[in-house]
Amino acid sequence: MDRWRRPGLARGVLGGVAGFAVGALPIVAAAQLGADIKPGHGLALGYIGAQVGWLLGLGALRFWTAWALGRAADPVDQAAAHGRAGDWTRYFRFTTDHKVIGLQYLITSFVLFLTAGLLAMVLRLELAQPGRLMDGDTYNTVMSTHGIVMIVVALIAIVGGLGNYFVPLMIGARDMAFPKVNALSYWLLPPALLLIVANPLLGGFDTGWTAYPPLSQQANLGQQAFILTFITLGVSSIISAVNFLVTVARMRAPGMSLTRMPIFVWALTVTTSIVLVATSVVAAGMTMLLFDRLLGTAFFRPSAGGDPILFQHLFWFYSHPAVYVMAVPAFGAVLEVVPVFARKPLFAYRLAVLSFIGIGVLSFMVWAHHMFVSGMADYFHIPIMITTELISVPTGIVFLSALGTIWLGRIRFATPMLWVFGFLWNFVIGGITGVFLADVPTDLALSDTYFVVAHFHYTIVGGMVYGLFAGTYYWFPKITGRLMDERLGRAHFWWFTLAFNATFLPMFWLGLQGMRRRVADYPADLADVNLWTSVASSTIALSTLVFLVNAIRSWARGPKASANPWRAHTLEWQVASPPPVENFEHLPTVTAGPYEYGVSASGPVIRPGGATGH
Repeated sequence: MDRWRRPGLARGVLGGVAGFAVGALPIVAAAQLGADIKPGHGLALGYIGAQVGWLLGLGALRFWTAWALGRAADPVDQAAAHGRAGDWTRYFRFTTDHKVIGLQYLITSFVLFLTAGLLAMVLRLELAQPGRLMDGDTYNTVMSTHGIVMIVVALIAIVGGLGNYFVPLMIGARDMAFPKVNALSYWLLPPALLLIVANPLLGGFDTGWTAYPPLSQQANLGQQAFILTFITLGVSSIISAVNFLVTVARMRAPGMSLTRMPIFVWALTVTTSIVLVATSVVAAGMTMLLFDRLLGTAFFRPSAGGDPILFQHLFWFYSHPAVYVMAVPAFGAVLEVVPVFARKPLFAYRLAVLSFIGIGVLSFMVWAHHMFVSGMADYFHIPIMITTELISVPTGIVFLSALGTIWLGRIRFATPMLWVFGFLWNFVIGGITGVFLADVPTDLALSDTYFVVAHFHYTIVGGMVYGLFAGTYYWFPKITGRLMDERLGRAHFWWFTLAFNATFLPMFWLGLQGMRRRVADYPADLADVNLWTSVASSTIALSTLVFLVNAIRSWARGPKASANPWRAHTLEWQVASPPPVENFEHLPTVTAGPYEYGVSASGPVIRPGGATGH
């Protein structure tokens, strides 16, 4: 009974159920009395009540509640919220330690990654042969749920997981600027993710992750579950972005100038700047769509003077920059790994930083290439085509930075470095094929074909997922204090890489043959290639099991890692593995750049500072 009396998961679940009832039951009662009430009204207010009840029961709002009531903060309560080393229960509580929050994001992301992968297997089972196993609504629901779950993984895995864990360590800070807000950004997500995974119980949704009206205005409650999840993810992303930017701007260690910041920190800074600007736009668009569904507004309803093309502009103004929210952190993780395993300074460091900034700026000028076939004004095509092709310049410079660092380096082919090479191979395929979709004539022919599916997966999986695995294998010893098994790591890389290419390379051919994406059936003459693709895709899932076995076994009883097994120079490697709760006994002073391999004979470029606080 004691667990129900103190804040935690159990009381959070109870509060969520009670909050949903408080929000939804008055709407249900009004409907019973004859009021003109839609089921969506009950779901919307019930969801808001569930979020509030969940956060109250979890204890996430107790600090702000005390402040609002004029009560002094309880130091004991503050210390308990931060947790102590070795206390495994803090991973299941509202905890303000950025390292715990990073692991919460990371493990949640891997669970969602597996969920999205299983849904993909269901899709490929349907597509293995012509004909139908599932009805159209079921197929569309599986396809749509796979899409949005994988997008959530791509958005939060590196930024929320590795970013939360390592950015404060890499800049010499003891925590994020706003630890409680940091924890809140994570704990907003579980009810939203539960809602989207459970959407088949609400009738499913069939619009894909783009949710274009007018279809999304007419679809059932599963569609509304998607919209509410998207808005919640937007709120979480915005407050997380503010936290990252303030942390980097105000909490860097003495001596860490902008030109001494690790490249991964620069990548996260650019990424969160994109999030801060773009996410508010799509959140506003989704809110307008929700109002059209529930309040009778006409933002996107043509019959009442609205414009559905406006929604596409709002959606893609966020959702193409979101591609770089997924890709730029992967670039940063890759460029963080390369100098360590090449034993060379990062080639063209400042130019790579400027390229990240250029990607961030240009990402807001390319959105409408997703709309060449939508009916938007023709005069808009050429400028968007030019800016879309122009963004390949800073992206190419990032590749040259990685290749220049590798060139003539003393390469150590450890598992993290293998994932770097896989990233370079796969993402360049995504980049080259993206040029075809940027050009108006070829985009008109290839739009909504499997060519787009293949390009998108080479960009997102070949970019974000490969960067995620490179970073995970690289930082695993720091997170756990254990080394991963190199043989299993290599087996995972080669199996995943061969299976991934065997699955998605043939999809370019399918797209050139005109096979439509998001459609459950196809002509019989494409059956052999689809069967090959379906079989190959199942081996991707099996390769991921190798990673899971390696991670769980190594975390439990792998060889103990030293504080700095890779002999890296950045700050996170200059403390114990795992890092202490407060990160640093004394805040460090930075005396040189983070990648001076072969330049400075003195080894690590970090010197202990005498300060004890910020």
